[in-house]
Amino acid sequence: MTTDERHLLRAFIEMMTAERGASENTRDAYSRDIRQYLDHLARFGAGGSDTTPEQVRSFVESLADSGLAARTQARKLSAVRQYQRFLMLEGHRPDNPTTNIDSPRLGRPLPKVLQAADVDALLAAARRVDGWRGVRLVAMLEILYATGLRVSELVGLRLSSLSRDGRIVTVRGKGGKERLVPLGEVARKAVSDWLPLRKMMLGKQTRSTPWLFPSRAADGHITRDGFAKQLQDIAIEAGLDVPRISPHLLRHAFATHLLANGADLRSVQQMLGHSDISTTQIYTHVLDERLKSLVRDVHPLADIRI
Repeated sequence: MTTDERHLLRAFIEMMTAERGASENTRDAYSRDIRQYLDHLARFGAGGSDTTPEQVRSFVESLADSGLAARTQARKLSAVRQYQRFLMLEGHRPDNPTTNIDSPRLGRPLPKVLQAADVDALLAAARRVDGWRGVRLVAMLEILYATGLRVSELVGLRLSSLSRDGRIVTVRGKGGKERLVPLGEVARKAVSDWLPLRKMMLGKQTRSTPWLFPSRAADGHITRDGFAKQLQDIAIEAGLDVPRISPHLLRHAFATHLLANGADLRSVQQMLGHSDISTTQIYTHVLDERLKSLVRDVHPLADIRI
């Protein structure tokens, strides 16, 4: 990558931060994808400012040839599209060479679903973890299952995110957008159990640490990977299928279980922080599939076609 390309990429990432409020993880992902793209263009002696549609298409073909999933290919192409559009708008080229490039065809996979009994088993295993780490883990799981937060939103909660009575949590989501999510009685109890231990754990640092779930990590709070690892550990303890357990799966469980018990789609959309209700509607398809499988497995005429 040339020096000019590095400067242009840095300017693009700065734009993503300033204008779109992109998170650090989003910026890192865009940077990796575009660097991969620019490395490919370098084989033709080209860069973002002078590449051709044919060279962009060859990049997309190389992604497919490498065996990447269609969704990953589409994400990388989306990053390239935005970078090339940025170069055009900033006057570094007269056109956008990605305009007529077709995206990989995507199926829409249904999210995996944890049963309520699985969630209960995870919580029971978390309660068996000794000391303040166990109490913190229970509080995080209860909040996650009670609110459907993204894991990045969960670990980034501040003490000030909780309302004075603990009934509402203020969440800063994608693009810096804030939303208010109610916290149920069980989750409030788990948080109230955690707060005295948080204070004891921090000692004199209590006032200087804003995070609800602090740790010694560089960010000052428990990391996404750290929480995911703890979740894997208690999944083993609970006897669950470890490869499919993730924090995001509890977000899916929150949405699916709410809808199954009569919640309206718009309310679930607001709590999840989805900008488009069509994203939330996928959970109604999950319920449809569960009903179909129930008939297939239990109905005496199980060989019928649904």
